[in-house]
Amino acid sequence: MAERAAIVTGASSGIGLAIAHMLGEEGYGLTVAARRPDKLESAVAGLVEKGYDVQHVAGNLGDEETIAGVVRAHDERFGRLDVLVNNAGVGMGETVDELSTKKIDIQLATNLRSIFLFYREATPMLRRAGEEHRNALVVNTASISGIRGEGWLSVYSATKHGVVGFTQAMNKELGSAGIKNTALCPGFVDTPMTDFVKEHVPADTMIQPTDISESVRYLLKTSPGCVVPEIRYELPGGSLIPGQE
Repeated sequence: MAERAAIVTGASSGIGLAIAHMLGEEGYGLTVAARRPDKLESAVAGLVEKGYDVQHVAGNLGDEETIAGVVRAHDERFGRLDVLVNNAGVGMGETVDELSTKKIDIQLATNLRSIFLFYREATPMLRRAGEEHRNALVVNTASISGIRGEGWLSVYSATKHGVVGFTQAMNKELGSAGIKNTALCPGFVDTPMTDFVKEHVPADTMIQPTDISESVRYLLKTSPGCVVPEIRYELPGGSLIPGQE
């Protein structure tokens, strides 16, 4: 049984998978979750090949029962939770006069509501870890759009502003319990989620998933007296879509 354990959502590719690999390198037992079973199983095969202790749960991470099931499966397998990575997210661009209710609801459920629910379900285990070593960690993937709103990505920006605000609130609420919270706020990262803009911003000029995972490795190694509430990652010269200010 691993001495430390972590949950990573949105772990089938990109940032989540990079963080999962880093946590495996650091000796964490892993529960990884994502929406698409086939893609998640392929990602898990790569983690298992490296010898990491990992299980996976596939499902809609905007769904309350799925979220509860992920945390329950983790508790049954590992019995402890030292790190929670709320990385699952979706971005859907639309102009404000054409906003689709369905797309609004998907982004609210996946990007924001799911984080609230994962905290609720996972906090008992996190509190136990915090009591043990005063260094439990929750990492919430926000976006540079959570710092400054972006046109066409208005709903996405609003959800990511919510992630930043909720992370700040959790540091006030849970800090005394030894639980630290960090919002990750990257610009364009070279993942499938940014394919829509790669004709304007080449993939090899984007922030890399390992840039994010290595910063989380740093967070694991900070002392109990050091909280990093937010990390911003930007492209040289800024990170907005060309033509936007």
